[in-house]
Amino acid sequence: MSALSRLRTAVLLTALAALAACTTTSTISGPVDGVPGPSTPIATGVSKDRVTASDETDATRRGRARLELASAYFGEGQLETALDEVKLAINADSNSGQAYNLRGLIYSRLGDERLAEESFRRALQIDGNDADALHNFGWFQCQRQHYAESDALFAQALAVPRYRGASRSLLAQGVCQARGGKLVEAERTLLKSLEADATNPSTAVNLAEVLYRRADYDRARFYIRRVNNQGDMASAQTLWLGMRIEQRLDNRNGVEELGARLRQRFPKSPEAGLYERRAFDE
Repeated sequence: MSALSRLRTAVLLTALAALAACTTTSTISGPVDGVPGPSTPIATGVSKDRVTASDETDATRRGRARLELASAYFGEGQLETALDEVKLAINADSNSGQAYNLRGLIYSRLGDERLAEESFRRALQIDGNDADALHNFGWFQCQRQHYAESDALFAQALAVPRYRGASRSLLAQGVCQARGGKLVEAERTLLKSLEADATNPSTAVNLAEVLYRRADYDRARFYIRRVNNQGDMASAQTLWLGMRIEQRLDNRNGVEELGARLRQRFPKSPEAGLYERRAFDE
């Protein structure tokens, strides 16, 4: 994903962003590659062997092939076809937590909250340490404004050993904490996300938004400038946030400079209209 694409996704995640309808895939990922290990208990004193291709049953192989197809269709936005394939994956291997995780994502995108929640819960029944399923269920709960449940699920994902998506889950958790009004916690979480991935403009934008809401304008300016000073990353939303911050700092030159960039690059954006009306507090 390009830096510009990452930033546009980031802005849609911002706690006060106007385009919330597009955030479904901002931080939600598809299933992790690979096949989950057997769920049967291991006898005491016997080491658990690594699962290889020779351990797979025909049903598991068929399920994995269907799941790969479902994931590809989901990535292309072909939701009905993805759903058909994931159903076939589950029919072939009913113990695939990854398939239920993807099923939850598909139903969430289709707006069927009941079946989405059922799917995520089933995925976690199969594997309670599936960090991706925990993350996705956490984001799903955040979208439903169930912030306490969301926060707990992100915390569980982050507690999974060797979880490689920590910065992503910290970002999503921080956004959801901010949406729930927990700005102190959101700032702390987003700073951790920034420590884990200092190059992610999404985190800088969301952190600047939180600091702006906390009236910490100097620090908010620092983080939003990290984005706006890189021309290919700036968007109408980030420029507008920068202007709102400069307005609070009574820096009229800064406001006008950013306003000129906004007019030039995004003249038909809602933010350009707000700027023309000087509606900084809307």
